[in-house]
Amino acid sequence: MPLRDLADPDHLPALDRRYAIDRPALGLGAGDPPPRILLLYGSLRERSYSRLCIEEAARLLRFFGCETRIFDPATLPLPDQHAGDDHPAVHELRELSMWSEGQVWCSPERHGQITGIMKLQIDHLPLSMGGMRPTQGRTLAVMQVSAGSQSFNSVNTLRVLGRWMRMVTIPNQSSVAKAFDEFDDAGRMKPSSYYDRIVDVMEELVRFTVLLRPHTTQLVDRYSERKEAGVPIDPATDLSAIAVAPGR
Repeated sequence: MPLRDLADPDHLPALDRRYAIDRPALGLGAGDPPPRILLLYGSLRERSYSRLCIEEAARLLRFFGCETRIFDPATLPLPDQHAGDDHPAVHELRELSMWSEGQVWCSPERHGQITGIMKLQIDHLPLSMGGMRPTQGRTLAVMQVSAGSQSFNSVNTLRVLGRWMRMVTIPNQSSVAKAFDEFDDAGRMKPSSYYDRIVDVMEELVRFTVLLRPHTTQLVDRYSERKEAGVPIDPATDLSAIAVAPGR
């Protein structure tokens, strides 16, 4: 399966645990089962800084009580390269998206934009699949890495894509400048304000995911889709109709 193993999943050398809350969503909703988070990165380089950022994010999410899975895009074909996109990596990506409650996307900035590898993964996620919605209603955190000075082109594009995919993109985001300076030889992120921002973003993602968990069905219930599916509202169970009924 195109899943990436996470080395040293519980080792967080850059995290100052004196200030870390291990359950940041406590009191916002049910913490069980653990929030399920899918993480995607946008580079196939052997030393991919978007992947290294995603791995740091996954370790933090595990620390915060989440279940994480990192998709490896190395074997993902181009869209329409196989009839009906019938390819094991495509099936796996879509199943992982269905499994997830929230996602993290991290892309390098290349020519002022997200990479083709990042866009390829999103292009393989349909809005609707056999009546199921692989992305709709899920929370999303966006991050980017840059070879030069700090930029926000990639995260801005990822926000546009998240909105198009009908995801709830959280307010916070991460942009790591000169990423080659931010990791040690073992591929671990050094303590820095950039690392602290990733901690902030993952905390916020967990909070939004747990907060929205009980309301996901209602938040993605749309008039146009009910009309297309021919599903009329039942006045006996429509709470909004009951609330404005005469005499109430």
